[in-house]
Amino acid sequence: MTTPLSTLEWPLPDEEATVALAQRLAGLVRGSTPDGPAAGGRIHLRGELGAGKTSLVRALLRACGVTGRIKSPSYALLESYNVSNLYFYHFDFYRFSDAHEWRDVGFDELLDTQAVILIEWPEQAGTRLPPPDLDIRLEYAGNGRHAHLAAHSEKGQQWLMHLDPPRR
Repeated sequence: MTTPLSTLEWPLPDEEATVALAQRLAGLVRGSTPDGPAAGGRIHLRGELGAGKTSLVRALLRACGVTGRIKSPSYALLESYNVSNLYFYHFDFYRFSDAHEWRDVGFDELLDTQAVILIEWPEQAGTRLPPPDLDIRLEYAGNGRHAHLAAHSEKGQQWLMHLDPPRR
């Protein structure tokens, strides 16, 4: 992974804080933030099992307007959604045992810059994935969680500039 261009810390003491972060990110990935970047982008999510990666993605998809059931892609590897002609691809690479597997199933064709790409367990693809705009690492923090957000592109830096983390 490359050195981040900028970083941001975001405490997640409860589910409401996770939803609030997802809602802020939703406006950014939809391109609906004034003076923000265009819609689409790539977000990698890291953390131990149960750290909240899928919960954050579900909250983000809901905030973007996805209705109906939002399934975890743990077994299917990919769940896709379309809201107002913006595609969302939610990947989960946890079950990959070899970094080449993601290309073997043809996922490289879906990494369209006009889509929102959400990848859980990106480290399972080794160095084969393009760098994310934003890398989110979730860690346990007492009864809650803590998010470390790292921008790896100009778009990611713009996203971080538009986020305003809660004060402790």
